[in-house]
Amino acid sequence: MLVGGGTSSRWMYNGIKDDFEISNIVVVGPPPGGMKKFLMRRVKRLGYWQVFGQILFQAGYLKILNALSKKRISEIKAEFGISEEPLPEDLIINVPWVNSDECLKTLNDLNPDIIIVNGTSLIFKKILNGVNATFVNTHVGITPKYRGVHGGYWSLASDDKEKCGVTVHLVDPGIDTGGILHQGFIEVTKKDNFATYPMIQTAEGIKMMKLALNDIINDNVNPKKGTEESKLWYHPTLWRYLWTWMTKGVK
Repeated sequence: MLVGGGTSSRWMYNGIKDDFEISNIVVVGPPPGGMKKFLMRRVKRLGYWQVFGQILFQAGYLKILNALSKKRISEIKAEFGISEEPLPEDLIINVPWVNSDECLKTLNDLNPDIIIVNGTSLIFKKILNGVNATFVNTHVGITPKYRGVHGGYWSLASDDKEKCGVTVHLVDPGIDTGGILHQGFIEVTKKDNFATYPMIQTAEGIKMMKLALNDIINDNVNPKKGTEESKLWYHPTLWRYLWTWMTKGVK
């Protein structure tokens, strides 16, 4: 596995480890330049006001929402068997950044057949073309219509609940543009919100990942390209989130 430090990497590992042998877990650090450089790139693309609103939502309101959702989060873990057990230390190899020379060397030294990606930043061609392995990723959204982040939320906010789901796809240099292997769809309840949608999507994504891995192992891969419009989504601003909640009941 090639993973970031987020919780979803633990969910995915614990969800598939009993069915597939995970030989190593390469944990990548943040991109060079840190959060400041990331935010400046985002400002250049979206503007200061939009990014300010995103920060207000993520750093402020989302923390409150997570705290208020603890009971529902526990219910989802129990219902879907989601485990947050730590990644096994004996399998972990730490590297500075997913696109670093050290990461490339580490992956080539390990010589894997399949690399399960979870929670990393965008992977450059240098890595994808430099390792003789199949890279496969789980995206919490239905591609190509809901690429980027929070695909489940944006489908609901767009009155498109039939497209609330998850995609397992091959990794290419684009943002969630790789060939689609499997897609699964979820239903949410009135008890769910922005903090719980990704957990339900990941639970479905674990099922889809198992199907995809079996396809790859059995040389039965048939990637597809979606026929719908392709759109890249970002974090909501605080005011966009509140407006959508008040007008559409999507929270």
